[in-house]
Amino acid sequence: MTDSTPRGNALPQSPLTDLHLLVWTALMAALIGAGAYLIMPIGPVPVSMQPFFIFLAGYLLGPRHAVLAMGLYLLAGVIGLPVFAGGKSGLGYLLGPTGGYLIGFLGTALVCGLARTREGGLPWLRGTLAGLAAVGVAYLTGAVWLKFVLDLTWTKAVALGVLPFIPWDILKVVVALACARHMVRLRLTPGRR
Repeated sequence: MTDSTPRGNALPQSPLTDLHLLVWTALMAALIGAGAYLIMPIGPVPVSMQPFFIFLAGYLLGPRHAVLAMGLYLLAGVIGLPVFAGGKSGLGYLLGPTGGYLIGFLGTALVCGLARTREGGLPWLRGTLAGLAAVGVAYLTGAVWLKFVLDLTWTKAVALGVLPFIPWDILKVVVALACARHMVRLRLTPGRR
């Protein structure tokens, strides 16, 4: 017989745990898409709230389901739903200048998901380090992609695709982590195994 009492901040397992996680995964995919609409264009890669929701998905869902949420979002965009920044969609957009960031966000979701402890907790230090590493994953793939798609020098790719976003993304990591920790504390997060 399994223990149904919660350990730490994790919710007890139930027959509905898997369904609960799937609903949260779909919800986070939708929020990632909504975040793409909240943009401030400052160059070839816009500042959007999308990374905030990707960080939040990782912190709340763990690595597997956060990657599934990001993958569901990408699939929706590739098949033609207008979920990419500015209401864009299609494989052509994914292969354009911002494609490296979109693909890198799969790694971002994974790395943020690793911040949760086995008991379901989300410590500040662990969450912050995971968030900063996750931002690095997105920057690395995005800048490399940007360099080759737009035929830029490395310096120009970093200047256009990384430097303007550092303060915004650090702020998004901190706010997403604070929100996730609050939800964990209130036991509003999906059940975890």
